[in-house]
Amino acid sequence: MRIAEEIRKYAPCCEQEARDKAVILEYLEKHRKDAFSRSDPIAHMTASGWIVNRERTKVLMVYHRIYDSWSWTGGHADGEQDLLAVAVREAREETGLRKVRAVSEEIFSMEVLTVDGHEKRGAYIPSHLHLNVTYLLEADESEELHACEEENSDVRWFTLDGALEASTEPWFVERIYKKLNDKLKEE
Repeated sequence: MRIAEEIRKYAPCCEQEARDKAVILEYLEKHRKDAFSRSDPIAHMTASGWIVNRERTKVLMVYHRIYDSWSWTGGHADGEQDLLAVAVREAREETGLRKVRAVSEEIFSMEVLTVDGHEKRGAYIPSHLHLNVTYLLEADESEELHACEEENSDVRWFTLDGALEASTEPWFVERIYKKLNDKLKEE
């Protein structure tokens, strides 16, 4: 499994990533392919994109209906083990971007994310974990944007600090988005 090897090679930037990396690897080892399907009600693999402009001064975020907050793009692996392909696919679907590219094929960050129970298409989805791998993606901020009406009500570019101010999810702001911006500044 190529993604497991990529995760093993990944050098965590902080204690959160080190601990989450261990959890993800243990889960992959025990559940193998099942971890890539959302039919696993406890936890499953997801991929996110931190989409920046060419100058690395702005980040593209979507207003997520379920979380009622500005957030990054991303989604379920749904059987796909190429998580970079998942991150790029989700970025395109959620923003309307046609041209989005990976800055690198290497993992940019990783995290275990809690998802509260919620309704989707009239069915209740129980609380569970997203075993998430994030990639740094780049897009042209002049390209026309379109929200994915099923999941998002808006899509917009923010300055790096503006993205932190726009999100209403404190844990994501402090533990994820701030970390991603800090890593971006080190690039």
